[in-house]
Amino acid sequence: MSFKIYFGAPLFNEMELMYNEYVVGKIREKYGDKVEIYLPQENAAINDKSGFADSIAIAQGDNAYLEEADMLIAVLDGVTPDSGLSAELGYFYALDRPILGLYTDTRQGTHGNQQKIEALDEIAESQFSYINLYTVGLVKLKGEIINSSEKLVAKIGEFLD
Repeated sequence: MSFKIYFGAPLFNEMELMYNEYVVGKIREKYGDKVEIYLPQENAAINDKSGFADSIAIAQGDNAYLEEADMLIAVLDGVTPDSGLSAELGYFYALDRPILGLYTDTRQGTHGNQQKIEALDEIAESQFSYINLYTVGLVKLKGEIINSSEKLVAKIGEFLD
């Protein structure tokens, strides 16, 4: 029996599709048949956005995979976390299972740069990323947020022992 992972991420352009494939590929390469990953973009029936699937089909289809999953990986990068992913995250939170958030924005932290801190007092000069704190809180209540795909891949191993 393999550990089932739902890989939640935006999937609406080449960059997002390629990144998702890259990270999931690293997980599959490291853990092989120990894990079974649902990558929504591989489910063309509801996620080929050049085709058509109505809202009910998308909700029911993805919910079925969320309900079977042992873990949710949520890619939180972007201007804001993807709205569909945020809904999936809330749904999965209610299932009381572990969530790992992947947030790789390089604007996190001061990096020891005092100018970044001083810029906070100037209108529209923040040098930092923003992420919705309710979303962050849900992830942290069920797991943690990780800042690189390499660390994410390693962290998954802790759930397989």
